[in-house]
Amino acid sequence: MAGRGFNGAPMKSSQPSTLRTLLKPVVIVGALGYFVDVYDLILFAILRIPSLKSMGFTGEALVNHGIMLLNMQMIGMLLGGIFFGILGDRLGRVTLLFGSILLYSIANVANGMVHASIEAYALWRFVAGFGLAGELGGGITLVTEVLPAGMRALGTTLVSTVGVFGAVIGGLVAQKVDWHTAYFIGGGLGLVLLLLRVGVAESGMYQKMKSNLSQRGRGQFLKLFSNPARCMKYLRCIIVGLPLWCVVGVLVAFSPEIAVALNIRGDVKVAQAVAFCYLGITFGGFASGFLSQLAESRRKVLLGFLLFTAATMTAYFLCGGQSNGTFYLVILFMGMGVGYWTIFVTIAAEQFGTNIRATVATTVPNFVRGATVLLTSGFQALKTSSPFGAKLGPVASAALVGFACLLLALWAWSGLEETHGKNLDYMEPF
Repeated sequence: MAGRGFNGAPMKSSQPSTLRTLLKPVVIVGALGYFVDVYDLILFAILRIPSLKSMGFTGEALVNHGIMLLNMQMIGMLLGGIFFGILGDRLGRVTLLFGSILLYSIANVANGMVHASIEAYALWRFVAGFGLAGELGGGITLVTEVLPAGMRALGTTLVSTVGVFGAVIGGLVAQKVDWHTAYFIGGGLGLVLLLLRVGVAESGMYQKMKSNLSQRGRGQFLKLFSNPARCMKYLRCIIVGLPLWCVVGVLVAFSPEIAVALNIRGDVKVAQAVAFCYLGITFGGFASGFLSQLAESRRKVLLGFLLFTAATMTAYFLCGGQSNGTFYLVILFMGMGVGYWTIFVTIAAEQFGTNIRATVATTVPNFVRGATVLLTSGFQALKTSSPFGAKLGPVASAALVGFACLLLALWAWSGLEETHGKNLDYMEPF
């Protein structure tokens, strides 16, 4: 509490305000960087088909080339996650963050220059995915290491909440301008963000670790699998995030097809379903981070959100015969449930030592994103054949995949340690 001077006037506290402590350049850049990250991902999801049509593709070619482009982006993200994670542990978090932003900004600008070459389009989607892979993990790693232990959840909540608004802006831009221009805007936003680099200082924990440990002892990705306990902890960090991308990649992406099977009244469109889902994720992301700060527990809040996701997912499959408005509302609440993405990435970063933290924080979310390919493949396969010898159809196959992800996530949650307020200034013994 502030004291009083000789004249009775209150003295100013020497302690910085919470807001001033929170709004460090690294938090602001991390939030804006994630904004551009999500903008690009949503932009590509919306513009994939219109851009291919403008290039002259029709019919089956739209599907085949669309899947190929998506797979190229996902492969880029998987490889980029490993590359940038190791880079962040070996050369620094700031190098990771701005190297990622530079690469995906260049790729977006190059995407805007593509006109007729599907090969060039695929190449730049791979490069964009490679670059996008590093931004979130790099930003979260820096925020968790720079902010005081008691404020880490607020910092990562700000990053996530601002970032998810990139989906909203991406959706609006995609409807208002030509697809080439939309990509130019994304690349331009990233390049402008690079101007803020001068205000971002390297993590003190990283600097200390760098001075005490040779480069060979930092960012050793394969070492995550050399110790059974460490390997299991890493796998749990990945598996606990599966419900999010099951909701986005299966239940929302295939919502028109599932809605028909559920006899939903009125048309259900992917663009609107995505918008409602990401609006829910925005609210859920803010709530999960804020509540984990209030409750002083990551695990309790994560469990609550997993159970809420289970309830909303159940409501989704019980919507038979309802209006499309009700269906969209359920998708909104389902998005809120999987908004725990904020604390999911934070928990992953806080589980491991400084010498491997960037590698973990960068690879975990990208492996979860990459798992979307397995989830959608499983959904498609179960629709046409199943272990039970009969076609399950879109509703039953989606339900089987969705609830399997939830059960796996609950198992993964049971083995994760509480990390709220944990001292992160330590190294993994390799």
